[in-house]
Amino acid sequence: PRIPPPKLLLPPAVPRSTFTAWCNSHLRKAGTQIENIDEDFRDGLKLMLLLEVISGERLPKPERGKMRVHKINNVNKALDFIASKGVKLVSIGAEEIVDGNAKMTLGMIWTIILRFAIQDISVEETSAKEGLLLWCQRKTAPYKNVNVQNFHISWKDGLAFNALIHRHRPELIEYDKLRKDDPVTNLNNAFEVAEKYLDIPKMLDAEDIVNTARPDEKAIMTYVSSFYHAFSGAQKVPAAAAAVLPERFHPQQPLLEWIRRTIPWLEDRSPQKTIQEMQQKLEDFRDYRRVHKPPKVQEKCQLEINFNTLQTKLRLSNRPAFMPSEGRMVSDINNGWQHLEQAEKGYEEWLLNEIRRLERLDHLAEKFRQKASIHEAWTEGKEAMLKQKDYESATLSDIKALIRKHEAFESDLAAHQDRVEQIAAIAQELNELDYYDSPSVNARCQKICDQWDVLGSLTHSRREALEKTEKQLETIDELHLEYAKRAAPFNNWMESAMEDLQDMFIVHTIEEIEGLIAAHDQFKSTLPDADKEREAILGIQREAQRIADFNSIKLGGNNPYTSVTPQIINSKWERVQQLVPKRDHALLDEQSKQQSNEHLRRQFASQANIVGPWIQTKMEEIGRISIEMNGTLEDQLNHLKQYEQSIVDYKPNIDLLEQQHQLIQEALIFDNKHTNYTMEHIRVGWEQLLTTIARTINEVENQILTRDAKGISQEQMQEFRASFNHFDKDHGGALGPEEFKACLISLGYDVENDRQGDAEFNRIMSLVDPNGSGIVTFQAFIDFMSRETTDTDTADQVIASFKVLAGDKNYITAEELRRELPPEQAEYCIARMAPYRGPDAAPGALDYKSFSTALYGESDL
Repeated sequence: PRIPPPKLLLPPAVPRSTFTAWCNSHLRKAGTQIENIDEDFRDGLKLMLLLEVISGERLPKPERGKMRVHKINNVNKALDFIASKGVKLVSIGAEEIVDGNAKMTLGMIWTIILRFAIQDISVEETSAKEGLLLWCQRKTAPYKNVNVQNFHISWKDGLAFNALIHRHRPELIEYDKLRKDDPVTNLNNAFEVAEKYLDIPKMLDAEDIVNTARPDEKAIMTYVSSFYHAFSGAQKVPAAAAAVLPERFHPQQPLLEWIRRTIPWLEDRSPQKTIQEMQQKLEDFRDYRRVHKPPKVQEKCQLEINFNTLQTKLRLSNRPAFMPSEGRMVSDINNGWQHLEQAEKGYEEWLLNEIRRLERLDHLAEKFRQKASIHEAWTEGKEAMLKQKDYESATLSDIKALIRKHEAFESDLAAHQDRVEQIAAIAQELNELDYYDSPSVNARCQKICDQWDVLGSLTHSRREALEKTEKQLETIDELHLEYAKRAAPFNNWMESAMEDLQDMFIVHTIEEIEGLIAAHDQFKSTLPDADKEREAILGIQREAQRIADFNSIKLGGNNPYTSVTPQIINSKWERVQQLVPKRDHALLDEQSKQQSNEHLRRQFASQANIVGPWIQTKMEEIGRISIEMNGTLEDQLNHLKQYEQSIVDYKPNIDLLEQQHQLIQEALIFDNKHTNYTMEHIRVGWEQLLTTIARTINEVENQILTRDAKGISQEQMQEFRASFNHFDKDHGGALGPEEFKACLISLGYDVENDRQGDAEFNRIMSLVDPNGSGIVTFQAFIDFMSRETTDTDTADQVIASFKVLAGDKNYITAEELRRELPPEQAEYCIARMAPYRGPDAAPGALDYKSFSTALYGESDL
């Protein structure tokens, strides 16, 4: 039969995902798929391919061009093929498909689904949608909570989908665990199983179905049709039923033979052992009522009609009536049919009652097995636990814990009494209801009861043993506690003593080492009392062991209150005894060493306290000589040279002090309370003294040279010294910038704090301090004052000055000029001297007379 053509286009509400998935389930066989159902069929190529896959036929060769006309031609080829299959397309044209019209495209796909997936379905003289619905009803009829009446709300809870799968593949679905109040889980379970094991892609969304008052009928029909085709052939009689009724329901059997064979089957009221067997009998009966009996009713009716027609024709032809052979008369058929219906009457009721009885028995048996399994799992290992002798080697704390654990077990045991009674009651009820497997139930119940009696007896015995052991261990525990209380401080005392006896000490004085010796003597005086305490502590442990041995108690491990064992105490005591004499020797050695160090300190201090003040005195005397103006410069020079000789003669005293300091360093002595002088102070002072006397002598010699070169009188020199000393406030032998400025002002120079004065002062400072050291020495002061107080040098004076620098030679070298003159002055002179050509000339000799000739008369010479 053909389905009528659709009169309306598919509404937009139909989920595109369902049709897309359906198309892809076929297109993937050709190695392709679509992503957007509105767009991917526009060129007609995949549409033609889809029709080829689902029909198994070849369509005309498609056009591969990209132009609109090519696409329209391809879509028309597809539509023509659909029309050739007897489907009338209403208002669906190629232009709308090519233009991506969603409504037209979805309507076309629905038409294809109806024609190729649903139209050919045929079940018991019904086809298409009605046939598919009847197939679903037949397959899901035995399942609880499933009542398929339509293709929308009947599928919302998901149970119908799971029932379809379970009916054909029961190993894939645990139907009894599904809950009607959890539709999303049910739907997703069916979709996932179908996709994974049945190769049916997921076409629906669980949330969309649950959250929609009336799920889309076409979407569900499309998806359910996939199950029909996946289980094609399943509409036949189930294998189990076919095995039972091969002859009874054979369509070619004569009616009376069929009745004769069927009545004993309907009259058989022998119960089956399992509910599955009874359900199969019920399914066979329902197949009989729906499938096999209706044709026989028609056959009976047709036989009666044929018989009556035959008799009428015979009568009208004046021929004798037809008389069937014995046993084949209409009355025989009616009697057999009446007997059949009597046998049939009550059979279904008996089946349902028997199923309910078996359900009750199965429920009780499952309840028995469940409770028995729980109880057996609980009792597993309990006998072994109650028989163990763990208390024989347990400590008191272990025993108390075991008793508390045993009390908890006794409470648990009492709580399980109800379960044992329930198990026995269920077993009794199964016996009364004549459960087929009662022997095994009774055997299991008896085993549980026997084991329960054993557990009670073992529980009582274990409690007595635990309580007896607890009393014996309490006395030992008190001794262990007393031992721990006394052993801990004694052990700490020994550890502290060992630490002190091995402690590295660093002392630097006699007083410190004598303090350590006194403390050690005090410690040794406490050793006899400590030994008595040790014996008392060990006696406590021996008493505890004696009690344990007397009562045959196995003490588990060491004292639970302390880790300090008698072996540890004895070992540490022996170690203390060994360390005491070692400490004695170490302290005596250190005492001897400190006595030696004290001698070295006093020896060095005695010498340093003489040398230090002597150096300081000499430094002060030299400074006084260089500042005071007693006598001529020659007198000062002689006086200083005498001081220099006295300093040189004092050197052996410094050497002696160095030797003593070397001994102190070798002894690692770092302080000396007998003197404030260190060897470093002495060395620095001595070096400063030598440097000061040499520098002072040089300064006086330079003053003599300056005086003689400039023609400065003794009175002028003294005047210069007096002015310099006056402004040398710290008597350091040099003037700072401000001190020098004050000195210039006192001498009449205009260097006040204004622009002109600052410029003049800076000019003068560049002359007296060309290196920018920030100080003005007395020598620089004399040079400046001599230039300011004398006339311009004559040529002879210039030559005389260079002769002095040259050491009376007729030439001078560049090296000598750079050594004796400031850098700028030296380079100035070198640039203006001609090479010396005399017979006594040395390499690089300069003729200083040429400088006088070149510059004589220049005012800035």
